[in-house]
Amino acid sequence: MTGLAAVPGGTLADRALDLLAAGPQPAGELSRRVFGMPRAPVAVAERLAVALLGADPRVRRLPDGRWGLVAQAAGSPLIEDAAFAVVDVETTGSRPGGSDRVTEVAVVVVQGNRCELVFESLVNPERGIPPMVTAVTRISDQMVRAAPTFDLVADQVLDALAGRVFVAHNARFDWWFLKAELKRARAIGLEGQRLCTVRLGRNLVPGLPSYGLDAIAHYFGFENPARHRAGGDALVTGRVLQRLLELARGRDARTLADLEMLQVRRRRRKKGNRRTSAPEDAT
Repeated sequence: MTGLAAVPGGTLADRALDLLAAGPQPAGELSRRVFGMPRAPVAVAERLAVALLGADPRVRRLPDGRWGLVAQAAGSPLIEDAAFAVVDVETTGSRPGGSDRVTEVAVVVVQGNRCELVFESLVNPERGIPPMVTAVTRISDQMVRAAPTFDLVADQVLDALAGRVFVAHNARFDWWFLKAELKRARAIGLEGQRLCTVRLGRNLVPGLPSYGLDAIAHYFGFENPARHRAGGDALVTGRVLQRLLELARGRDARTLADLEMLQVRRRRRKKGNRRTSAPEDAT
């Protein structure tokens, strides 16, 4: 589940814990994303993981060989018992750790048949919005001039996320932007499992020419009259998630850990398939 903790300090152990907060990981993934060794042999990756995490009381090795936080290792919640916070952010660009900032944020709660927008707000990014971004999102400098800055909506965002699984279409983008904003506003970070509807879609609906939000929404028969606005995109992503959860159950997925494994199975990306504020194939 999504929770809160101090922002990691940047050591290898902290980086590993930050990664494991998103869900249990195999040693190879730890080697790639923590040690920066994407081609390490399995035996080497296993030794590195044991050396780094074997004595850490916060971490446990799961029966399937993956490493997880103690709370995760104790057992994964059933899908029907989980509440999901489906997030969309619009931004001034694609660099969450740089000069780019959030211009709009929305959170939709999905739980069973419920798909409800619980928070939506424009955000004053305290910098100019590039014209090409305005052309896509229709969010202008004039629109955000009187909007609250992120520090004024941070507590509402946290309330909407608390105790729920973080979900987004290309989740890494939205997660890191919110993480950067929360670090600036409250000196805290996000921890917890997160799901990506792009990755789940690739596994559960194979063969689509694109897994952008428009393409997968069209596949399921959903329209989005508020495209490239946080509320509209979050609501459609929430509906897409509901359909993906149905398909996952059809593949005998019963727990959040099962969902995490479904999205891990296909991790290869095409070069250049990273999300910015505008590209169709990623959003």
